[in-house]
Amino acid sequence: MSSFRGTFRAALLALLLLVAACGATDSAVERPTAAEPGANEPGSTAPGVTESGATETGSESAEPQRIVSLSPTATEMLFAIGAGEQVTAVDSQSNFPPQAPTTDLSAIQPSVEAVAALEPDLVVVTYDPGDLVAGLEALGIPTVLQPGALSLDDTFAQIMELGELTGAEAGAADLVEGMRAEIDALVASVPDRARPLTYYHELDDTLFTVTSRTFAGEIYSLAGLENVADPADADGQAGGFPQVSAEFLIDADPDLVFLADTKCCDQTAQTFAARPGFDHLSAVRQGRVFNLDDDVASRWGPRVVELLRAIVAALGAVEGD
Repeated sequence: MSSFRGTFRAALLALLLLVAACGATDSAVERPTAAEPGANEPGSTAPGVTESGATETGSESAEPQRIVSLSPTATEMLFAIGAGEQVTAVDSQSNFPPQAPTTDLSAIQPSVEAVAALEPDLVVVTYDPGDLVAGLEALGIPTVLQPGALSLDDTFAQIMELGELTGAEAGAADLVEGMRAEIDALVASVPDRARPLTYYHELDDTLFTVTSRTFAGEIYSLAGLENVADPADADGQAGGFPQVSAEFLIDADPDLVFLADTKCCDQTAQTFAARPGFDHLSAVRQGRVFNLDDDVASRWGPRVVELLRAIVAALGAVEGD
């Protein structure tokens, strides 16, 4: 069991760091917004990739019927917009929705040969490790690269892009509209406070965390929370995913703690409180350590609404403070 946890943790952190790297690299390219799909500057995209992110090969008019998703987030988006029946295979980490056709394909180290063997007419990936997009393009397989979102606008843009590529434009538009409405309602429900509450978001039990510069950080900011980890990556060298020390966290003494390592690392409010010195944390003493679903907390797709809802619900534990 410990070996599995170690492998899973390593894969999780590798993916997070790769997502951060993709986001940092992609930030130099003007990504399309939900209001302006495909609005990249001409010539700004990588060779062999269209402005929308799809490869130039393949038919632009035919709707794909054999989609392979190498991104758990894209998998959720595809099913949420109504293109699920067109998805024939997804990577090994794509575990939602339950009907997704999961395979042993790796999203972290994808194989051109393994993907091509499935004869897809569209492949969606989160990052290109170097030769995946070029390899698929050489075989005439259309590919769309959707890096880790840096903002909600990125999420909405990716949903709309997948809608256009799959013929599910109406479903994508409905999804974005519904997400915006739910997010607005949740934000409006957060009570005003004289002093913003602080929080710590845990990625794993070795104290890797996120800062406000990350996608998850934006969701917490919508709820009016301040991140105690921001000083740990003030220069951005950790890509928004620093590792802090127990001493750092004890000194910061966040008002709330959110554990996004309940699946990968079997963490709970009880195991967190049992760590040396953590029983002195205000969040522990006042019962403000909250469990999150690892998958919901790490993906930037339709279920970000669930993440925000969980955060807003946790604030109910400190009403009146």
